[in-house]
Amino acid sequence: MKVLDKIALVLFSSITLIASVILSFMILGWIRLEIVTMYVRNLLNNPTACNITLGILVVLILLAIKGIFFTTDSKKDKDKNIDNGILIQNENGKLLISRDTIQNLVSGVVKGFENTQDVTSKVILTSDNNINIDVTLFVKEDAIIKDLSSKLQLKIKEVIKQSIDIDIKEVNIKVRNIAPKEEKVEG
Repeated sequence: MKVLDKIALVLFSSITLIASVILSFMILGWIRLEIVTMYVRNLLNNPTACNITLGILVVLILLAIKGIFFTTDSKKDKDKNIDNGILIQNENGKLLISRDTIQNLVSGVVKGFENTQDVTSKVILTSDNNINIDVTLFVKEDAIIKDLSSKLQLKIKEVIKQSIDIDIKEVNIKVRNIAPKEEKVEG
């Protein structure tokens, strides 16, 4: 819901509440009709108050017209702006693949390489509907980083294409650190 829609909803809800309370009090006899009529006459006799009231009423009329005729379809917005994953649609229906699923696929691929450790990944949906993946990992001391990253990029693209039939535009790899060799303690 957009900000203007929220403002319109709050304003109309407030006005409806106030009007309902005043009418209820009038029906119950707690407020006399003469008092309300007196306030309305005083308001209409004062030119400044009349102009302010007219301005407020014009804004409320415009908000009402916007609310009636120009509301957004929240279902369409949800389909267009899926933040939790990637929506694939075919003749049989829709499939939502979450970002976590893609990140788990990437982690599985990276863990399959013996010179890698401690991987994290991030799926990025670009404005032109391309998918990029950022991978951050530790490599072992004896890894050849250039070859390893090239193989990782190809394998990640291949596995995701096979698994969920999505083309990945870029796989960006960031080597965070080199993990030292684990020394075996002889005992």
